[in-house]
Amino acid sequence: MIKMSQAVTSAVLVSTGLFFAGLSGGTALADSEPSAAIAEGSRPRITIVGEGTVSTTPDIMRLDTGVEVHRPTAGAAFSDARTAADALTRALIAAGVAPRDLRTDELTLGPEYKEYPTISGYRATQGVVAVVRDIDNADDVVEAAAAVGEAIRLNGISFEVSDNRVPLRLARDIAFRDAQTRATQYARLAGRGLGRVMEINEQNVTPPTPILGFAAGVDRASISPGRRDVSVSVRVVYELE
Repeated sequence: MIKMSQAVTSAVLVSTGLFFAGLSGGTALADSEPSAAIAEGSRPRITIVGEGTVSTTPDIMRLDTGVEVHRPTAGAAFSDARTAADALTRALIAAGVAPRDLRTDELTLGPEYKEYPTISGYRATQGVVAVVRDIDNADDVVEAAAAVGEAIRLNGISFEVSDNRVPLRLARDIAFRDAQTRATQYARLAGRGLGRVMEINEQNVTPPTPILGFAAGVDRASISPGRRDVSVSVRVVYELE
């Protein structure tokens, strides 16, 4: 489901005898940028920055999990960590995660000290990142990981949009219409007509940002991806008639 919303924009008028002002009621300022200069005899122009935002629902969850063991010897710690990681991998696959969506992102082995330099044991870890492409199955995947045993660590989750091209297109539509609406209003206030588009420059594109969350101790059906915003800013230059 996609919900469209329109953000407030900023605008400037640039021409001989026109003004440069913000939509927030700020003090009028003279434009000092070389790019804003208007050649003598040319038509005046108006520059508008339009913004568009689209809200979309993430359809992918990333589960950051892994194993951690503490043993008296390095060999035992490493061997038991690998065994636990194998059990975790098999549990994730059985819960519906495709093998290609599993990635090892950490493998450590090191001493632990009761009082340096006396070694009290060894700690071994192996991290696994699982991509869950069926959000409805997210709770089952987390529960399957947690049930593997005491060595399991659930480090967090994040949600992403697998294909942001559709919301980006919609956000661009909103941003351009926003710029056109503002330009028309400013042209009317200046006693001018809005002419042709002289320049279009996409300035800022904000893709859906992964949101992190803690996954341990979740209840059944407690994981929700929420909503994410995709934003676009566009700078449009119009001629004034």
